[in-house]
Amino acid sequence: MSRNHQIYVATISAGCREAAMQYGLGLECDTFCTAVNLEDPEMIRRAEQQMEGISHRVLHAPFNELCPAAIEPEVVRITRMRYEQAWKMAQKLGIHRMVVHSGYIPLIYFPQWFTEKSVAFWKEFLQDKPENAEFLLENVLEGEPNMTASIVEAVDDPRLKLCLDIGHANSEVSDIPVETWVRRWAPRLGHVHIHNNEGGWDFHDHLDRGTIPMAETLKLLAELAPDATWTLETLEAAPSCHWLAEQGWIEE
Repeated sequence: MSRNHQIYVATISAGCREAAMQYGLGLECDTFCTAVNLEDPEMIRRAEQQMEGISHRVLHAPFNELCPAAIEPEVVRITRMRYEQAWKMAQKLGIHRMVVHSGYIPLIYFPQWFTEKSVAFWKEFLQDKPENAEFLLENVLEGEPNMTASIVEAVDDPRLKLCLDIGHANSEVSDIPVETWVRRWAPRLGHVHIHNNEGGWDFHDHLDRGTIPMAETLKLLAELAPDATWTLETLEAAPSCHWLAEQGWIEE
């Protein structure tokens, strides 16, 4: 049952590196969620130091004002540029897996149009990427699971998978139960962000503090998507790592 080799800690979590070293976990590098950090030598140096000695790694791509299916063509161009920069940074850090936000904003994008534009973007983007590359499309403001799943299904490329953020799925943007998201996404699920909240704001709270039935949800994820990796994306690493250890998901 132990999944130490399949669990990461987000670098937004206080004590992330200490927890990763203690339990033999990976790290998800969030340094470059802000795109300008890709061009900052000091931030690059910090990321390299943070990743040192960590055997399994994921990089989170920048996302602010970026959208692969933006209405404005220049935004799509900049999005592509930033994703390419992030991918080069991932390779520099010895990483072949990258989390990317879908970019969807309710009431701005018509879902069918957004799906078609996203599919076209990802088919083009993946053309020159190596076979072992893995891009993980994450839900943020989506109110239901079908649209993002349909993008990955339509691209139908093993290099593009889904990243289910169960905290986002449980926030005020969606009234669909997390279990429904898990069951819909399981066939294409490559990665999961795990954190909890009370069903309103996206607080990134401890795993045992919120309305997501975390023990049952993790069991369902392990059953339906056993190969999917998880990133602990709480604001503090130690309490939730301890809880995962108590539940038998990780061991020291």
